[in-house]
Amino acid sequence: MISIVIVDDQQLIRDGFKLMLNLEPDLHVVGEAADGKAGLELTARLHPDVVLLDIRMPVMDGLETTRRLTAAHTTAGILVLTTFDLDEYVYQALRDGARGFLLKDAPREQLVHAVRVVAGGESLLAPAITRRLIERFVQHPPQDLDAPGAGLAGAGHPAVQLLTGREKTVLRLLARGFSNAEVAAELVVGEATVKTHVARILGKLGVRDRVQAVIAAYECGFVEPPARNATASGSTGAASRP
Repeated sequence: MISIVIVDDQQLIRDGFKLMLNLEPDLHVVGEAADGKAGLELTARLHPDVVLLDIRMPVMDGLETTRRLTAAHTTAGILVLTTFDLDEYVYQALRDGARGFLLKDAPREQLVHAVRVVAGGESLLAPAITRRLIERFVQHPPQDLDAPGAGLAGAGHPAVQLLTGREKTVLRLLARGFSNAEVAAELVVGEATVKTHVARILGKLGVRDRVQAVIAAYECGFVEPPARNATASGSTGAASRP
């Protein structure tokens, strides 16, 4: 059973998500909170598998909550809830340790899928939304790129040069939202081989997970934002961690 805590200041959002999630036999909402501070306390007490976390909330917003959960080494996967007009906040949340993000108006099947992906220790990279983030912010990233969790700062960072040719290819595919299975199919190798490549990429870049690796790849100029009309080949947007 996957346990979930919902942290959102809107009662209707919490009620709606709770209803949709509890319809699934393997999902159970164990608690809810109306602000980040209460969400932190609830997460520490209940140890959920997933925290659905809104960005804009009173008392403590989602960004600070994400930072504190990451600093506390929570085992819960943080899934950020947002709308398109909050892109900047989502980008920062991903850099601070969120495992993925989801639009508040996403259909039920996407919500359920996202929760299961994050609960399974994976990172959720929705290609279309990721591309929008990249277009808007990675070309002009925040100045404080050396902050904890910020990834690699500065174009041509030497850590990228530590990657082998195949690892660079894998990183480019990750940046397009490919899952391990999709990378394996593209390169005609086994999925276990892809997991090994991903693990080595994370180690060489010194990042926590593949979301951080993708952010780092864009921030340091290794990968360029795709054309506006480009579409990612990844079908699910879910990227499994090694």
